[in-house]
Amino acid sequence: MANQDILQQIEEMSVKDLAELVEMIEERFGVSAAMAAPVAVAVAPSAGGDAAAPKAETYKVIMKSAGQKKIQVIKEIKDITGLGLKECKELADKIPATIKENVGPDEATSIKEKLEAAGAEIALE
Repeated sequence: MANQDILQQIEEMSVKDLAELVEMIEERFGVSAAMAAPVAVAVAPSAGGDAAAPKAETYKVIMKSAGQKKIQVIKEIKDITGLGLKECKELADKIPATIKENVGPDEATSIKEKLEAAGAEIALE
C-alpha cells in the first residue's frame, strides 16, 4: 500500500475513527502524538507579553565526563535523547556535552541520576 493511499484513507475517516487510530498507533509503537505539542507551545511567543507571569525553571544537563563505563553512558544517552548510537557516541566523546536543554527540575534530576549511575559526571545549569 502506497503512502498516498494511506493518506487518502485517513482523509476519508471520521474524527472519532481517526482518534481511535491515533490511540492504536500510540499503543502499538509506544509513541505519543502529544509529545510534539509542548515543543510547539514552548516556541510560540506569549501573546499577552505578561512580564509578571512566573517562568518555569528549566535546566540544561551537561556531561562533564563519560567516566570509565562509556558504553553504559552512551546507552543511557540514547534512552534519554532518542538519538542514534553514532550521535550518542559523538556526545560522549565531545566533553563537555549538552545532553538535554530546557528540562524541568524533576526531569533534569532524573537524567542526572541515570547518567551518574552509568558512571558519567553530570552538571545541571
